[in-house]
Amino acid sequence: MKTEDLIAALAADGATVETPPARRAGTALLVGALIAAVVFAVLIGPRPDWRAAIETVRFPFKFVPFVLLAIGGIGGLIRLSRPDGRLGVFAAILALAAGLLLGSVVVELAVVPADRWARLAIGHNAPHCLTLTPFLAIAPLAAALLAARHGATTRPALTGAVAGLAAAGVGATLYAMNCTDDSPLFVALWYPLAVAIVAGAGALFGRRLLVW
Repeated sequence: MKTEDLIAALAADGATVETPPARRAGTALLVGALIAAVVFAVLIGPRPDWRAAIETVRFPFKFVPFVLLAIGGIGGLIRLSRPDGRLGVFAAILALAAGLLLGSVVVELAVVPADRWARLAIGHNAPHCLTLTPFLAIAPLAAALLAARHGATTRPALTGAVAGLAAAGVGATLYAMNCTDDSPLFVALWYPLAVAIVAGAGALFGRRLLVW
């Protein structure tokens, strides 16, 4: 082979190097999250009193578990997109999100009179939470699954479920800006149900779309 031909072949190989899985998954989730944010801004919007609510404790804390859920989900998705991948440290992040949510419930039960527990847990926005959170998670979930298709997962259902957790984290974070129910009793009851819907959809689609 001539030197010129060798250089051309190497250049061609370099031009076809695939994007690293982490970058692909991160970019896909970012695009999906941006689409969801635009949909939220145009169709839903933040609650009218968000400026006053942000000065409280309950409203800002509502975002913490679901931001962690999104972080743990995207990190776990990247790991699981590789053959024999494991969640690793991202399992701990997902557990931390759940632990913070449960901890906030314990604090709420300690400071709020028992006769108010049921009313706070039921809240006023349960139907919105169960519909808008999955709705806002559609674009991130589709983007995450599309990115995962370029990987080589050996556990498609689990990978799809983790993609659903990442997407649900995005959807729940956005919806929390609109929701006027700030009690951890409400958040710990209805938000996880919405997250479970998205994770279940992710597992279902992952089983079908992520098989080699």
